Amino acid sequence: MKRLAVFASGRGSNFSSILEQIQSGNIPAKVACVISDNPQPPVFSIASSVGIPTHWINRKQFSGGDEYAGFLLSLLVKYEVDLVILAGFLKLMPAPVVKRFKNAMINIHPALLPNFGGQGYFGMKVHEAVLSSGVKTTGVTVHFVDEHYDTGSIIRQEKVDVRSGDTPESLAHRVLEVEHRIYPWVIKAFCEGRIKHLNGRIEIEDE
Repeated sequence: MKRLAVFASGRGSNFSSILEQIQSGNIPAKVACVISDNPQPPVFSIASSVGIPTHWINRKQFSGGDEYAGFLLSLLVKYEVDLVILAGFLKLMPAPVVKRFKNAMINIHPALLPNFGGQGYFGMKVHEAVLSSGVKTTGVTVHFVDEHYDTGSIIRQEKVDVRSGDTPESLAHRVLEVEHRIYPWVIKAFCEGRIKHLNGRIEIEDE
């Protein structure tokens, strides 16, 4: 059974969808801890209600980047974490942490990367940019995390049509429904050892 660390900055809707799949036995994993850069995010209430340890860790609490990265790494080692999951976590992960968890840290983005990705593209800002651009299709991307925003190897993408009359809120709602479905699916595949790296490509074996 894999041990997961979840990083989240906000309400934790993706965390809730993942936790539900774990509790039902569909994902062979345990959430070892939840970490946030906010002192009292809604996601902490969800975690605490089922006895999952929570930690508020903000870069400003440390004298420098090395100290911050070292503390994160020590915490993840303490919890014996196998997979780091970013679920609405808005800060760039320190390079030493990314290196330690290469191909074992994943993020979900509410667009079809590389479009509408990078620093500044998060949450409703993504959907506003999609609608402003006039594109007819957006979607969801799950990818491995590297040292930059939204540039890691793509694991899975799924399209969402942009409808005439869409608002950022209506589009966000439909995109989030897809997020809640495919993020647990990718995590399940990882925990079952079905994500393979083959000649620079990522393939997911069938169950």
